[in-house]
Amino acid sequence: MKSVNTKATGNYGEELTVKFLKKKKYEIAERNFSCKCGEIDIIAKNSKYIIFVEVKTRGENCLDSPAQAVNAAKQNKILKTAAFYLMKHPVNLQPRFDVAEIYLYGAKQHKINYIENAFIQEGEYAAF
Repeated sequence: MKSVNTKATGNYGEELTVKFLKKKKYEIAERNFSCKCGEIDIIAKNSKYIIFVEVKTRGENCLDSPAQAVNAAKQNKILKTAAFYLMKHPVNLQPRFDVAEIYLYGAKQHKINYIENAFIQEGEYAAF
């Protein structure tokens, strides 16, 4: 179970990412979509893509990059969850899988490193 502080930090990172995406004219379709396969932090759309965004938030003393936490197992969960979402909400948009790295510096400062196409669908999920 996540600690309250970790959950609050994650929620704050997601809020920052939503603001970032809205500034770039993305429509937010869902937040914290979950099913038996897993969870996707943010699902956004633009005219070409439906974007499945994994948000990773870290403090200033983090040794590894947040994106390193999106390992093969996590990617597989996201792919399965995205496939389930698209079965329930079909669209004529190309799926894309992004990672938002949020670095927190003190109480009010942050940096966003937004990685488009952070990973791709392969294997049995390559057909969507």
